[in-house]
Amino acid sequence: MLPVTLESARVRLDVPTRADTAAITDACQDPDIIRWTTIPTPYREQDARTFVDALVGPGWASDREYTWAIRRSGSSWLEGIIGYRTAGRDLGFWLAPSARGAGLMHDAVELVVEWAFADGAPDVYWECYEGNTASAAVARSAGFSFTGVGPARIPGRDGGPTTAWTALRRADGAPASDLPWPDAPSRSAP
Repeated sequence: MLPVTLESARVRLDVPTRADTAAITDACQDPDIIRWTTIPTPYREQDARTFVDALVGPGWASDREYTWAIRRSGSSWLEGIIGYRTAGRDLGFWLAPSARGAGLMHDAVELVVEWAFADGAPDVYWECYEGNTASAAVARSAGFSFTGVGPARIPGRDGGPTTAWTALRRADGAPASDLPWPDAPSRSAP
C-alpha cells in the first residue's frame, strides 16, 4: 500500500522520514518510552535511521505494518509515532513528553482506528504492558473496551513473556466486553 496521510484539527499523521531521526532519538531517551516499549536502549540516532529505513517503508510496501509520524497541525516536528499492524489488527504508539496532555494521541488513535474500519477491519486490538495507565487512558478515551489481562503478544525487553492489559474496539460500535478498566488517569501516553 502507498502511505496515506490522516488529519484532524489538532494532528497530522504522515510517514516518518530520515529528517525525523533527531526527534525520534530525542523522544526515545524518555524513561517512560523506554519502560513501556521495546525500543533499543540506549537509543541512538542509528536506531532511528534503522527504524525509518528498515521498518517504516518496508512495512507500508508489504502491507504488514503502517507507521505514521504524529505531528501537530501546521508543524513539521515529529511528536510521536503510531503504528497499525495488519496481521493482528493492533495499534502501538508513543508520544514525546513535551507533547503529552494536548489530546494529540487521542486524535491519532481515532484517525488510525477509523481509517482501519474504512479499510474493512472488523475491529482493532490494543494492548500495553500491565501497569501502563497512561496508554490505557488513551485506549479507553478512544472507545476501546477493556478485555482483560493476559500474556502480551510482544515479549518483554528481555525477550521473555510479560503480562498485558488488552482491549478491543469494534467497527460496529458494540462493546467487546463489560469488564471494568484498571485505574487509568486521563492523560496522554508514551
